[in-house]
Amino acid sequence: MILKWGNRMEYIVDSNEMKEIDDYTMKEIGIPSLVLMERAATSVVDIMKDIIKKEDRILVVCGPGNNGADGVAAGRILYIQGFKVAIFLPFERDKCSAEMKVQLNIATNLGISINNSININEYNIIIDGIFGIGLSKPITENLSDIINEINQADNKVFSVDIPSGISTDTGKVLNVAIKADYTITFGYMKPGLVLYPGADYAGNIVLADIGFPKKALQYVNPSTFYYTKNDLDKLPQRKNYGHKGTFGKVLVIAGGVGMSGAAYLSAKAAYKIGAGMVKVLTSSKNREIIQTLLPEALFASCDTEEDILTNIIWADTIVIGPGLGVTNSTDKLLSLVINQEKVPVIIDADAINLLASQLDGLQGTVEDRISKLQKILPKHTILTPHPLELSRLLGEALSDLSDNIIDIANKCSYNNELVYVMKDARTLVAYSNQIYLNTSGNNGMATAGSGDVLTGVIAGLIAQGMSSYEAACLGVYIHGLAGDRARDNIGAYSVMAGDIVDAIEMVLPKKS
Repeated sequence: MILKWGNRMEYIVDSNEMKEIDDYTMKEIGIPSLVLMERAATSVVDIMKDIIKKEDRILVVCGPGNNGADGVAAGRILYIQGFKVAIFLPFERDKCSAEMKVQLNIATNLGISINNSININEYNIIIDGIFGIGLSKPITENLSDIINEINQADNKVFSVDIPSGISTDTGKVLNVAIKADYTITFGYMKPGLVLYPGADYAGNIVLADIGFPKKALQYVNPSTFYYTKNDLDKLPQRKNYGHKGTFGKVLVIAGGVGMSGAAYLSAKAAYKIGAGMVKVLTSSKNREIIQTLLPEALFASCDTEEDILTNIIWADTIVIGPGLGVTNSTDKLLSLVINQEKVPVIIDADAINLLASQLDGLQGTVEDRISKLQKILPKHTILTPHPLELSRLLGEALSDLSDNIIDIANKCSYNNELVYVMKDARTLVAYSNQIYLNTSGNNGMATAGSGDVLTGVIAGLIAQGMSSYEAACLGVYIHGLAGDRARDNIGAYSVMAGDIVDAIEMVLPKKS
């Protein structure tokens, strides 16, 4: 869960960008490091005081760098306010940073206990200041033993900026990591707190404003961002004098014989997000079930090329792929859709596999395949692969994708006019040197048909006038919110794709 403390902030910065913001703030703006450190420590204390009690026994576990200094400063403020505080420093003082030495001297002058060895079980509150966002190497044996001891003890852990042992940029565990109850991160969200497994280690994430100026953010100009519920105001406005044509026409090309459920879910989701008209183009054998399940939808069969082209021209946006099947006829259908450039297209599921098969003979790098896709697809086409589909599409091993998803997203977004919706536990949307990293959603959504719902949501937003990229980002966010509401209503074990569709209306504003 991501909480807030201070101003609204929606950027996600990696370790290098955060260091640049920090350096710009100190060197160009002139705010001293110790001032930022005091603000960081004060924010940690203010959050802790709503949770801890005066009788608690607090241990600050410190590394030798400025993350440790933040922890010592927080411990010192708590000590002055009457809390029982001790500091555990498993390093020699001569190895500490200049700021850390300053903080240790202040703590020593106040009489706070500072120890090189300690019984962690004697303390029920831990402030984790071992390593901050600069950690890039696996944690070594001595410190890994300390972290394991903290994780096994009966305590409540507050991590400073990021749980020690989590990679800031990838969310990976660097050999071992603190399992925090709360993580107080400073300035801006970090990828490692959003991506898994880092998100699981972070516990409740509190985003604290410690006074980084906007000029520093503008100087760095980060490319990654996320949405909050405030961003629901990006939804297309509903005109009071509108009619069904005003709110757009969605064509859902989906559902082979016996696979009508995917078409139904995608079409219904498009309606639920506000599309005025939805037509399902599918096998004529699916007519009865589609018209029974969703009588509001128009129906068309893909019997002739002329029928297909007529329906393509009718649409304001097209979904192609859910439950479609991989055959010669569906390959021809995909070609008809992507060879027109007037109607925005969302390519999903089997249509992605058809595209991947067209690239199978291509020798080269991931970048070569991305370049080829940009040549054969209309600008602003949306691709919505899950990990296995993305692996096939880019010719990259599944394990390499999951280990380097931010790098892959950067490659897909670099000067690229296709929109990649990379579906996973944390979905990313990559386009034109920007990355949206989604924070809504839950593991109950890992169920058949969930992706079909997403394509319908995105299509419905495009039909109402949003750009492909904006619709992809907002659609992913709303889809996740609906999944969260469905989980809250019935529990993660029981969520089905239809429950996500039904929850869309519960998360949208009641008035436009």
